[in-house]
Order: sequence, then structure tokens, then C-alpha cells
Amino acid sequence: MTTPRMPFPRVPHVRGLLLAAGSGRRMGGPKALVRTGPDRPTLVEHAVTSLLDGGCDGVTVVVGAAGPEVTAIVAALGRDVDVVQCIDHLEGMGASVRSGLTSVTTANREGRDPVDAVLVSLVDLPDVGPEVVDRLLQSSAPAADNTDTTGATDSPARGAAVDATPDPTAAQSDAGRPASGWRSVLARTAYEGTPGHPVVIGRDHWAAVAEAAVGDRGARDHFRTNEHVLVECGDLATGVDVDTPDELASRG
Repeated sequence: MTTPRMPFPRVPHVRGLLLAAGSGRRMGGPKALVRTGPDRPTLVEHAVTSLLDGGCDGVTVVVGAAGPEVTAIVAALGRDVDVVQCIDHLEGMGASVRSGLTSVTTANREGRDPVDAVLVSLVDLPDVGPEVVDRLLQSSAPAADNTDTTGATDSPARGAAVDATPDPTAAQSDAGRPASGWRSVLARTAYEGTPGHPVVIGRDHWAAVAEAAVGDRGARDHFRTNEHVLVECGDLATGVDVDTPDELASRG
């Protein structure tokens, strides 16, 4: 068996967006802070590390419940990570999605670390590691942007840009940088055929996703109504989230 490359090649301008704001009512506390075992990292540490080692060009973590504690853990990692506070986190996942997209859109407008796509993941996926992130990035990459060192450049058909007003900067280059094919990408993982997380959302889709992200609905409705790449990862992970202490213990 070939040993996986660790970390995997970084994909420029594709930033990880980690949703870690939930209060974890059924878990008994914020899931970002729990561990699958006494000597294991917290779920937020595991998730951030997986996104970075899997190839994301930095990570933005959306926090809410226990925001200061989660922020301190993330800061201690000493890596390319920033934190966004979601003040409406009790609304559900939709508020976290909106907060994260607002953050990266603002960074683009201000010329800070331009982002062409976000890879969105959830904090409560204990068996989703760097291998899943890398496969999703490599399988959904536009041919000109594909960083796979195997020499393969072909990529599946990608979702078309939505018929909605996108980020006003989307059609422009950032500080003279040529526009990237990542901006129109829409892709998600699947586990034994069942769609799951993480997902990739190109910049052309952000406005429509943010508009539809309400309550506990994140980008689900947008994926349902738009062509996208489905990347099978069932051989790498189950992609099952954990909501209760018993579920967490079973994954330890």
C-alpha cells in the first residue's frame, strides 16, 4: 500500500470554511470542544488540521457558542487560521454559512488573501481527514488549476454559475491576478452514494448560497437545484456526524 502524502499540496485561493458555532445541545456542550478520547485532539483541532493538511489555502473558522474557548484553541495551532464570530448562531447552520461567506467576501473586497472558492466542512465529522479534503479538491479542480502530481488534468463537468447577482468583485481580478476557474466550481463529497460534507462552493455561487442559507439549511438547496460534481469518498471515511456522547464514544 502507498503511504498517503501528508500534508497534501496546497491549492491556492481555495480557503477552508469550518462551521463550528453550534451549542451542541444534544452533546451537552459545544461539539468543537469535545474529544473522541482522552488523548485525542478536540474536534475543532482535528477539523482545522484536516483542512490545512488536505490542501486548503488557509482556514476560516466560524464560532458562536464558547467562542473565546474555541478561538483560543484555534490560535494555539499557530497556523493560517482566522476566526469569525457568528452572533446569530442559535438560528442554525444558515447563519454560520452567511457569516463565513461575508468574511471571505470582505477579504476579497479589501484585497486581503483573495479567495476564489471555499471548501465548507462541519466540526462534528471525526473521521473526515486530509485524504477526503485532498480528493475533493483534486476531483473538482478546473483543469488549469489541478495540482495533482500524477499528471492527470481532466476534471468532471462543473456546476454552472447561478442566475443571481454574485459578489461584485467576482468578474474582476484581485490586484491584477487573472480570474480563476475555481470561481464557478460547485462540488461535494458522497459516502456510499449519500451526499455529505465537505463541499466546495466557488465565488460565483456565494450570493445565491447566502440568500438561501436560513435556519438549519446551509447550501443544501443550492446544491439540489444546480449542477455539481459528486466525489465519492466512502472508501476513505463514513462522513457521519456525531450529535450525542454515545455517538462520539462509538467513534473513539
